[in-house]
Amino acid sequence: MQLIQETPDLSAYLAADEAIDHHHPLVRETAAHLAAGAADSYDYARAAFEFVRDTIPHSQDSGDLRVTWRASDVLGQGTGICYAKAHALAALLRAEDIPTALCYQNLGVVHGLVAVRFHGAWHRQDPRGNKPGVDARFSLDGERLAFLPDAESNEMDYPVLYAAPHPVVLNALKAAPDRPYLWRTLPTAL
Repeated sequence: MQLIQETPDLSAYLAADEAIDHHHPLVRETAAHLAAGAADSYDYARAAFEFVRDTIPHSQDSGDLRVTWRASDVLGQGTGICYAKAHALAALLRAEDIPTALCYQNLGVVHGLVAVRFHGAWHRQDPRGNKPGVDARFSLDGERLAFLPDAESNEMDYPVLYAAPHPVVLNALKAAPDRPYLWRTLPTAL
């Protein structure tokens, strides 16, 4: 699949916004801690990915009823669904000047992930969290995503790389008082 930048301006993929608040002290502190142990930007990107994937449980998997959407809240509360975890990873990567896009799949409902730019190309990564049947890994040599769309079920990868969270996704997160409500109102298309 050919990934398509929403905007040709790479600086848009380094910007902060209300959801990817990489100037927040908690995001900066977490990024600095992860960067201290990294040999280079690739090592940092892998460490940030593994941190979000492994230390912030997907709220559906853990049974957490809270809904987070802002990166600093995801890090502070230690929970989030795929979109929120993607916002947290994007913020951590952008905090260290790594261009990061938000991207989506349609798996019956919209699923959120990120793409990082290295070696002049975009590489999709899925920090949703592993569980039985899900084994997502950081990779610049071929995708190791949590899910593969089933074309026979009309599932698909959306090719657009967004600089900010898609409004449909962000609105669903912001409107949800808890995860059960969110689960009933998850976007089914972009």
